[in-house]
Amino acid sequence: MTQPAPPVLDAARAPRASLSPFVRRFAEVRKDDSTLVGGKGANLGELTAAGLPVPPGFVVTADTYLAALDDAGTREQVRDAGALVDVEDPAALERSSRELSALVAAAGLPARAKADILAAYRELGPANRVAVRSSATLEDTAGSSFAGMNETFTNIEGDDQLLDAIVRCFQSVWGKRVISYRASHGIDAEPAIAVVVQVMVDSERSGVLFTADPSTGDRARLVVEAAFGLGDVVVGGQVEPDTYVLAKAGPRLLEARIGRKSHRLERDPAGGTRRQEHDEAQAATRVLGDDELLALGRMGLRIEAHYGVPQDIEWAFAGGRLYCLQARPITTLGDATLAPAGGAAGTVLVAGLGASPGQATGRVRILGGPDEGHALQAGEILVATMTTPDWVPVLRRAGGLVTDGGGITCHAAIVSRELRIPCVVGTRDATRVLRDGEHVTVDGRRGQVLRGEVAAPAAEAGPTPQPGSAPAAGVAALEPLATRIYVNLAIASRAEEVAALPVDGVGLLRAEFMIIDALGGAHPKQLLAEGRGQEFVDAMSSAVLAIARPFAPRPIIYRAHDFRTNEFRKLRGGEAHEPLEENPMIGYRGCYRYVKEPELFRLELDVLARVRERSPNVHLMIPFVRTLWELRACLAMVDAHPLGRDRGLLRWVMAEVPSVVHRIPDYAALGIHGVSIGSNDLTQLVLGVDRDSEICAELFDEGDAAVLDAIERIVRGAHAHGLTASLCGQAPSNRPDFAEHLVRFGIDSISVNPDSVAAVRRVIGDAERRVLLAAARRVSAPTG
Repeated sequence: MTQPAPPVLDAARAPRASLSPFVRRFAEVRKDDSTLVGGKGANLGELTAAGLPVPPGFVVTADTYLAALDDAGTREQVRDAGALVDVEDPAALERSSRELSALVAAAGLPARAKADILAAYRELGPANRVAVRSSATLEDTAGSSFAGMNETFTNIEGDDQLLDAIVRCFQSVWGKRVISYRASHGIDAEPAIAVVVQVMVDSERSGVLFTADPSTGDRARLVVEAAFGLGDVVVGGQVEPDTYVLAKAGPRLLEARIGRKSHRLERDPAGGTRRQEHDEAQAATRVLGDDELLALGRMGLRIEAHYGVPQDIEWAFAGGRLYCLQARPITTLGDATLAPAGGAAGTVLVAGLGASPGQATGRVRILGGPDEGHALQAGEILVATMTTPDWVPVLRRAGGLVTDGGGITCHAAIVSRELRIPCVVGTRDATRVLRDGEHVTVDGRRGQVLRGEVAAPAAEAGPTPQPGSAPAAGVAALEPLATRIYVNLAIASRAEEVAALPVDGVGLLRAEFMIIDALGGAHPKQLLAEGRGQEFVDAMSSAVLAIARPFAPRPIIYRAHDFRTNEFRKLRGGEAHEPLEENPMIGYRGCYRYVKEPELFRLELDVLARVRERSPNVHLMIPFVRTLWELRACLAMVDAHPLGRDRGLLRWVMAEVPSVVHRIPDYAALGIHGVSIGSNDLTQLVLGVDRDSEICAELFDEGDAAVLDAIERIVRGAHAHGLTASLCGQAPSNRPDFAEHLVRFGIDSISVNPDSVAAVRRVIGDAERRVLLAAARRVSAPTG
């Protein structure tokens, strides 16, 4: 039978008198009590008092641990022996850990503490199952997290199980990984440990929330990792979790990367936990809906506001309710501004998620477990399926870390950031692709492992500025803009260079040049007739990834192909497949062509599905949409494709045909996320001027009042229906008056060619200042 959802304590209830020196209820402790109840216990008490949805519980104090050693007469022996452990000698570390843990086990619990602990346990309710978690007095503080170091036991039930679990938590303070961790952080004070006992939540979905991006240091974003069942699979890196990125403003969802969650951990009716395998469909199912993510984001912002610093939060959904299981300060945000971004000039051998920034070069050492750690030489690149806290003594010698599984909130990622070594997680196949002794460079910012030694160019001696991040020391700060600046790209060769510019992403990734290369000059029907469709997908995926990765996590808006018939006819075999049109500019192209001849569009969906597995910042834009029915039919093809199950995929349409002014409410109802105004085609169709006509060139004017009116209607209509509005074109850089019109209309972003970025930033900045000045004058103008 499912255990009822645990109650949440009333924050307004005044703390009761403490039970004893050995036990404190959550309601009795606050964040400053960490020396008594440990970091985890102090934070849970603080969150309870703040009215957060924390499952109830109590803490066995650190004084209980020390009293046990005092009663046994071994406290001084344990303290002195612990201070002499040689953490650089694996054999000595193993021996000392075993001996010290045995002394703690022999001490057990003070007889006078057991009754108080069991009395507090019974206060939680009859037959309650609990989680028993270590709470070291130095953990979950601003300097060190001790993430996953000490022991945790779940689904504990009954007096004997509870008391045994508490003693085992006491023993974990002398585990190999904890001793090494303390040494790596220069902690030499006498260790003590408290133990949290908390009502067990039957987590249906759970995970971790960071209220700042731990891999980039971006404090304007929230990062969520989620899986089914208990959160141990996320923190321990046992599965590849879903990863969601939210903007704090709102909050609102920016990105969703659906992981392959091979299994879940759940309560075993016979006691303890059990592993439940997932089939392919379950593994690829999205864990959290948009509303749940927003609720989680709001809770995270509330917790961050309470503490005043970014937080690392463990959470769970159970019985339709959201619970906060624990929170602690993020200990690693400074690292993102200390390590160089590095260059990605070598061949990419494997790629995943950049989890700890910086660059390291060394020889590969593939290890199957921490027991093989003696084989790792100092400075080598450790490659493993996944790491757990047992790996910490080994990680201290690694120059970099690469794992098959995990996300940016898993143990490998957290510890790498604290040890300040570059880390790439979630590669899926690094242990199979890389070879022992191979010389590689790990780029922890871009999430890549490169062949050979790749030196960081002088121009990249510091991290690439990211939108919303503070400029590095010594670098002139860019003027912040309300209007986002994106770039237009068509080929991959300049991606690294352009990604270093102060831009917010790629607003228009034109597919046509890459498609021509991938087609090998052949018409798509010719290519398919030759059985080379997979070759096309392979080539296109590589090209798009080469652009997506340098920009990650900034968005890339991929515009599906928009060849006109006269352009298709020039390809090999094109004359046999393409009609002759008198005016192909307004002919058989864009969305309508996908509906009638879907073969190439479906291959592009294959490409995007593959790319988003590796780089989930790439999204789809559909060009030249004329009518509602054709867009509906096109989106139905997307929905029928595996890509359509990717809830993180943003769907955009180009606003090039004047009918879009009327159809925005209908497009929004179909689930479109944004519109991008193609000013060239829109001007052509509003004014009835062939944009390629030399004779009528003087009539082509993007600043014409009719064109501006259409643009304003599109922007305001988009905002009225919750859509983002952007513009792709060069007019803002060439015509300051045009830029000011866009700013007045409230355009969200502008996408321009890379060589115009600096000029456009200046023009938009000037326009925003003029708009603000005019508004200020209106407010201050005398009335009457």
